[in-house]
Amino acid sequence: MSSLLEVSGVCVTFDGFRAINNLSFQIGPAELRAVIGPNGAGKTTFMDIVTGKTRPDAGRVLFGEKSISLLRRSEAEIARIGVGRKFQRPTVFEDQSVADNLMTALKAARGPWKVLFWRPGPADHARVLELADQVGLAAHLARKSGELSHGQKQWLEIGMLLAQEPRLLLVDEPAAGMTLAEREQTTAMLVDLAKTRAVVVVEHDMEFVRRLNCKVTVLHEGSVLAEGSIDHVTADPQVVEVYLGR
Repeated sequence: MSSLLEVSGVCVTFDGFRAINNLSFQIGPAELRAVIGPNGAGKTTFMDIVTGKTRPDAGRVLFGEKSISLLRRSEAEIARIGVGRKFQRPTVFEDQSVADNLMTALKAARGPWKVLFWRPGPADHARVLELADQVGLAAHLARKSGELSHGQKQWLEIGMLLAQEPRLLLVDEPAAGMTLAEREQTTAMLVDLAKTRAVVVVEHDMEFVRRLNCKVTVLHEGSVLAEGSIDHVTADPQVVEVYLGR
């Protein structure tokens, strides 16, 4: 299978500390992957590198069929190429309705010049309905975003990212602070999204990762320690030691 994202031999050092150490990682075009690891394993730095926030000292990061290098590209360029990132804390426009948030995201996806003259048409309103349905908020379009639960705000932000039609979605700890019902709906949503794009979920919660039922990559000290099913990696003595033995 050809890969959508290829991270190869990447190293990053901060003030003498090797945060990422010869990291190599691949994900396919329609794949759900969980990335786990203890604090300081390099999970956030890995996402920072892929999205252009952090420049590595060495290695390469290639994206898409044409193997476009993401290094030396700005965060905005990388977003336009098709990489979306969902941070841990939801950032939505709380005074705007759910529909307005999604429409704002559609507008932002148009590019800087087109935005100046853009007016939403029937196709845009239809797309907002489609996005809301995709993230379980179709019944809440008129509500102010500030009135939503924490989980619903997370879903809205995912919907806003989907408006940009990313081919790769990086999602940071989506289950944190959610109710059990919200966690179950989030699991179903991420599994569904990964049918049409690559979704990488960075997560601490092993029970949530188990529910995702996908390939798991374990990071430790900035490199891949183990990879495989959740049962495979949790049975690995090195993984057990890293998580439980320190």
